[in-house]
Amino acid sequence: MSNTVTSKTIDQPDEQLFEKIAALIADARRKVMATVNLAMVHTYFEIGRMIVEDEQQGNERAAYGKAVLKELSLRLSKEFGKGFSVENLDRMRFFYKTYSLSNSSTALTNLQGKDERGKQETPSRIFELSWSHYIRLMRIDNPDERRFYELESAQNNWSLKELQRQFDSALYERLALSRNKDQVKELAQKGQQIQRPQDVIKDPYVLEFLGLKEAAAYSESTLEHRIIDELQHFLLELGKGFAFVGRQVRFSFDDKHFRVDLVFYNRFLRSFVLLDLKIGEVSHQDLGQMQMYVNYYDRFVKTEDENPTIGIILCKEKNNALVEITLPKENNQIFASKYQTFLPSKEELKAVLNDAVEEV
Repeated sequence: MSNTVTSKTIDQPDEQLFEKIAALIADARRKVMATVNLAMVHTYFEIGRMIVEDEQQGNERAAYGKAVLKELSLRLSKEFGKGFSVENLDRMRFFYKTYSLSNSSTALTNLQGKDERGKQETPSRIFELSWSHYIRLMRIDNPDERRFYELESAQNNWSLKELQRQFDSALYERLALSRNKDQVKELAQKGQQIQRPQDVIKDPYVLEFLGLKEAAAYSESTLEHRIIDELQHFLLELGKGFAFVGRQVRFSFDDKHFRVDLVFYNRFLRSFVLLDLKIGEVSHQDLGQMQMYVNYYDRFVKTEDENPTIGIILCKEKNNALVEITLPKENNQIFASKYQTFLPSKEELKAVLNDAVEEV
């Protein structure tokens, strides 16, 4: 038998081996970039601190500040290259003033204590996002809202584009509308907490990514198809912990067949979540039908260690009084939420939020 190794074996590495090594290198590069980005964010924070402290030494005159930043920019750019324009140095200054511990209820890298000489240690700030994220976050005036988006971006690994989309869709205001004062404050301290079915419900849901014009006529089938085509965006809009199970999921009993438009599972609630799509106003028949779907899943699909099924009717319009009188008094399984195919007005939502908070 010949022991000759073919030239093909020598010249062409095993495809699986190549893919594994390529993936390892790509992952290592991502980790290096993430480490570098975080190091730069901390560096920019410290640069901002030094500039602010210099200003506080009796040199806070506007003319002085501009001259200092201009000189710093020239020398730092000459020494280290791009990234140290007057505009960027001013951003670093604002970054420190926005995120310094005296101005922000932020997490610390260590607890306050005393060093070995008995001197009070200065706690430092934890940063988990890119500089681009913080540039966007700094434009949010409300510190509670800003902190909420910072927490959610870090916890859900939002890209800058995803952060912008969630801000544009007024996620903070939509979640805050269904909460009292203490729960609204908790959004800023912990982010969105998923502990009960009501925590995953939004009203309205914003589906601008489907590309359906507000005035255009479309069918429920078209709405469903668009959602499936944009499933990644739809999961982002649904919120934390959702996984897609299926569409037009069929079940039968007594020789009758039924289909649930969309079925999801939420891993935090450990519950199936059924969605029924309505392009018009929700009716009591729609609510009754969803109750039947939920009952079926509770009795024949979910396991004993899973929590009760949740049903959401996603509708174009709803009558709150009709929904309330149709559903059980202590309802925590069936919900009707409006959807809209355009980005909401943040000003209108904030006005509604302020009214709701004043009523509490």
